[in-house]
Amino acid sequence: MLRQPDSHLLRRGRYSEPGRSYLITAVVYGRRPLFRDLRLGRLLVAELKRTHDSGQVNSLAWVIMPDHFHWLFELQEMGLAQVMGRTKSRSTLTINRARGTTGPFWQRGYPDRAVRAEEDHRKIARYIIANPLRAGLVKHIGDYPLWDAVWL
Repeated sequence: MLRQPDSHLLRRGRYSEPGRSYLITAVVYGRRPLFRDLRLGRLLVAELKRTHDSGQVNSLAWVIMPDHFHWLFELQEMGLAQVMGRTKSRSTLTINRARGTTGPFWQRGYPDRAVRAEEDHRKIARYIIANPLRAGLVKHIGDYPLWDAVWL
């Protein structure tokens, strides 16, 4: 069993505010690069879109890397812990079903950062979607299939 020594600290002191933007990272349990399988990545994309379409968040940008994802969104009425709990739970069920597996899919917790109003959301979005370039997965972001941003 993989040890996650500080994951419990990620929840301590967390406060979420409707209308505020957040940058979230969620990591696959054991950092397994399961999203190299495009089919699994698209299942996660469907869950992110479902969360957006249901009005829980206003999704601004996201990228799904082989073993984690980054997501920039504006929180709507629901709390951050609820949004992430539901998204991770639904995606776990969907992805485990597709893989024919059971058990945990995501590492516990998730790093989050509240985005200050004066920060440039487009700059943050560009940083997020450039992850595949920095990781050497592609030479041009247009060649990477698992990202989106409202400005691009």
